[in-house]
Order: sequence, then C-alpha cells, then structure tokens
Amino acid sequence: MTVMLPTLYRKRFIPLETVSLKDDIILNFQKDLIITRWNTLKPRTDIAFGISAYFIKDGFKVSKIFDHQNHLVHWYCDIIQTIHNWSENSIYFEDLLIDVIIYPDGRFKVVDMDELADAYRNGLIDMEMLCTALYSADHLLSMIADGSFEQLKQIIEQYNITQT
Repeated sequence: MTVMLPTLYRKRFIPLETVSLKDDIILNFQKDLIITRWNTLKPRTDIAFGISAYFIKDGFKVSKIFDHQNHLVHWYCDIIQTIHNWSENSIYFEDLLIDVIIYPDGRFKVVDMDELADAYRNGLIDMEMLCTALYSADHLLSMIADGSFEQLKQIIEQYNITQT
C-alpha cells in the first residue's frame, strides 16, 4: 500500500505568513518524526541547504545547516507546534518563535524570546501557545545541558547529504 505523503507548511506569526514547503524532500515520515532535506527558500550567501528533523511530540525542529561548500554552519532549533489537517493531507508547523542556535564548537544561544512576548502581547498567539513554547524550549535546553541532544543529532546524521 502506497502512503500519500502530506504537503508541509510553515506558519509564522512574525511576520504573519504561511509558506508551502513544496520543494522540501521528505526523507522519513513517521507519526512523531518527519525528516526533510531542503534548500533555502530564497538565495542566501551564508547558508545553502539543510536537513531537518521535526520531533512532533517534543515540540521542536532540529536542523543541520550547511553553507555552499557543504560545511556545517550550525544546528538551528525551532520551537514548533504541529497541526495536522487530515482532510487536505497537510501538516502545518507553527513557528512558536523561540529558536536555539548551536555552533560547531558547542556554544549556543537562545534567540527571539522577545518576539514570543510581542506575539502574545499583540494577540497573535494565546496563553496555551505561549506555555507550549516555553515548555518545549525548556525541554530542548535541558537536553543540550545534559548531553542528550547528541541523540537528536545522531538521528539526523544518519542522512549523508550534500548540496544538489
């Protein structure tokens, strides 16, 4: 039996937009884990492509980001909420604004927490989404601190990709 893969979308609140990820290649599709390979939506000089793992239950997407010479730039983690629309066979990944960037040397930084506060203050997200974002970010940061983030990286590193 052939499974019809869903159409993937990214919904952002700041700026408010929904973008089809129609050019992303789904490498692995499971109920709680989706892995994609992608090129940047718009040409950039700093990054070229990447591979992303959507950890649905955990509420985050972990991306391994490469430059134009196939070198690792950084790991980029988006806090997300996943919405399935079964009637149209689509999945919406709502970007809950908090991001964590992990550099190859192990340093990391948390960014866009101010955007999360602005989104709540301006009524773009509700209290439930705010709490979901904070709980997921806390879980991710705990995994980075205790070393278990390496397990997430290993899942992604099974896919040996290069720029196409």
